[in-house]
Amino acid sequence: MNLDLILALLAATIQSGTPILYATLGEIITEKAGILNLGVEGIMLIGALAGFLVSQSFGSPVLGFILGGLCGAFFAGIHGCICLIFQGNQVVSGLALTILGTGLAYFLGTPFIGQSAPGFSKLVIPVLSHLPVIGPVFFNHDILVYISYILPVVILIFLNKTRWGLRLRAVGEYPQAALAAGVKVILYRWIGVLLGGFLVGLGGAYLSLAYTHLWTNGLTSGRGWIAVALVIFAFWHPLRAILGAYLFGGIMAFQLRVQALGTNLPSSILLMLPYAMTIIVLSLSYRKGHLSEAPASLGTNIEPEE
Repeated sequence: MNLDLILALLAATIQSGTPILYATLGEIITEKAGILNLGVEGIMLIGALAGFLVSQSFGSPVLGFILGGLCGAFFAGIHGCICLIFQGNQVVSGLALTILGTGLAYFLGTPFIGQSAPGFSKLVIPVLSHLPVIGPVFFNHDILVYISYILPVVILIFLNKTRWGLRLRAVGEYPQAALAAGVKVILYRWIGVLLGGFLVGLGGAYLSLAYTHLWTNGLTSGRGWIAVALVIFAFWHPLRAILGAYLFGGIMAFQLRVQALGTNLPSSILLMLPYAMTIIVLSLSYRKGHLSEAPASLGTNIEPEE
């Protein structure tokens, strides 16, 4: 394997890991607020379809990307209604949301299979793109990738340095104490659900508008489930999510290129690699006790009148 092929693989790793990073960051915010949302796969699919349809209809990938995120927030809002208003089981609600989103995306998206839509093209960064090794790997992508470079830092600052972020974390850790301190627990949980859903929707929209530029059923290919697992792998830390997203992005890029090179390995084995890696990551996290780093009240409902 020569240097050019290695650099191309690393660049593909960045692009493949970007939608996973958006979705993982969204799930981190949601879980920091104490809400477990297992509907990430369905929300990503709805965001991908909405972004594709809007971009194809109006010829604006920027508008499609934004509305993809808003559709993600709307779907996450359904989860919020079930868990924050009707006190439904968060696990069941999230799984139902994945089934609903997947089915809806198949139903509405099937007539558009194989069709393309205006998407984001590469935005080469002057000077930086010419740096040896680093340039072609990190600075030869679309603008959404560059946004993903700074997004984890922005979220880290939001969660740790701002009043809204600290209150959001408080309602995920000790909601009764936060309530006693005058924090509107339900309001901040809603913020976590909607903001997280918006980012997950953006991750889905990235797939149809920047990664493939076309629509096909099952576009997410399990990336939503991987994002849920990566939250544990990242210990609920936005910066650690970068490593996990690029690790899985690299595995996905690698298996696609190995298939393209005509390897004798069965394609089913290669397609299984990301999910096998997900099981390994979850097993290692459990053995090392990282699950104990989850927000203390994750998955616990709070009565609206409290």
